[in-house]
Amino acid sequence: MLKKSVLVTLLAATLAFPMATTEAAKPENQANPEKIVQARIPYFVNESKLPFDSLPGYETDRYWGVHNGAGYRIEVPKNWNGELVLYAHGYRGQGLELTVSNPTNLREHLIKSGYAWAASSYSTNGYDVAQGVKDTHSLGTFFNGKVGKPKRVYITGHSMGGHVTAVLAEQYPKAYDGAFPMCGVTGDTELFDYFASYNIVAQALVGIEKEKQQFPASSTYATETVPTIMAKMEFQNGILNQNILYNKLKAVTENMSGGDRPLFDLAFENYKSFLLGQHTTAPGYGVAPGNIVNTTDMVYQLDNDPALSPEEKALNESVIRVAADPSSKQQGLTGVPKVTGNIKIPVLAMHNIGDLFVPFSMEQIYAERIAEKGNSDLFVPRAIRDIQHCGFNKQEEVEGFSDLVKWVEEGVKPKGDDILNPAVVADPNFGKQFTRGLRFYDR
Repeated sequence: MLKKSVLVTLLAATLAFPMATTEAAKPENQANPEKIVQARIPYFVNESKLPFDSLPGYETDRYWGVHNGAGYRIEVPKNWNGELVLYAHGYRGQGLELTVSNPTNLREHLIKSGYAWAASSYSTNGYDVAQGVKDTHSLGTFFNGKVGKPKRVYITGHSMGGHVTAVLAEQYPKAYDGAFPMCGVTGDTELFDYFASYNIVAQALVGIEKEKQQFPASSTYATETVPTIMAKMEFQNGILNQNILYNKLKAVTENMSGGDRPLFDLAFENYKSFLLGQHTTAPGYGVAPGNIVNTTDMVYQLDNDPALSPEEKALNESVIRVAADPSSKQQGLTGVPKVTGNIKIPVLAMHNIGDLFVPFSMEQIYAERIAEKGNSDLFVPRAIRDIQHCGFNKQEEVEGFSDLVKWVEEGVKPKGDDILNPAVVADPNFGKQFTRGLRFYDR
């Protein structure tokens, strides 16, 4: 951990946070001049895309439409057990069309087991978690009038939707019975600190002087600076690259993204160029009035020893430091609300150990914050061996959700992984406990 002390063809372009962002709508309680501009963004729902069919072999009642500017889908099995699962989708980019996602891996299990589910498009795009929280919670209230008041409600989501899930669990604990964030941005703005750090360290390593290092990225960063970094580090040399600068960046990234662990070499090979594309030109990420990135407390390390060597000290002194604007740190003034760890309901979280887009460290940060609040008895983290972002299979998701439900209903806490113990995380077998079928590159 740094704070305070697949393959390329499998990475969809839609996962990337664009280097140039469009301003997205803010929460209603934010009073500033930008709100007037943002209110004019013509987000829309194509209602012809909302209808959906039952799964083969299942009879369900299905509802769809637009509620408070957000598209929604609801599915209720004929044998409804009186319980509801709210699903929060991931980052949609900066486009204007608002779309709904079904909980693909969980859907059949939910319907077969008698659960209703509901999903919102949110009424904005961009990394507007605050709006995702508002719209998902509002959909749950809407469900009460449309279908009936459920006796239990669970929340789940992927990626940005995992962030939405974590915030809902903290802000509305009486409304929900259990939470299941997957591959979530549960370190909130620390994800953007990580993106910035990767690019700043890369610039320093190839000899760009501190005063010339870029944050935010200029209009020529992608076309001039990135090719220079890639050439000097010989990015094309493959997984066994012996370039000294390359391996220093790799070591810093390993420590920054979760520490020594299985699959990291392959993961880095497949994300190294991708991460150079995450250096934003708009550090408010479209949802804050100023810069939300803070690298002032980042400690860049080249090995697993927390004590800094002379070489590490020199590296840390060679990089620019970025401080977040004071207004962006205040709760309610950004679309990226903090995840505090103050949970009051059971939470089971899953993360892929080789994910470097929303890195494994996000789940570790979440675990640390929960422990600091004295709430570890309500938290179960699980590690899954995959290098994709949100690379879970159906069995892994169903098992995780089912174990959460059993915990809520019977009061018996399920097993998890010790994700904060460096020796455990570094073990070659780490993550096998809950991985259901090793991936083809992990055999």
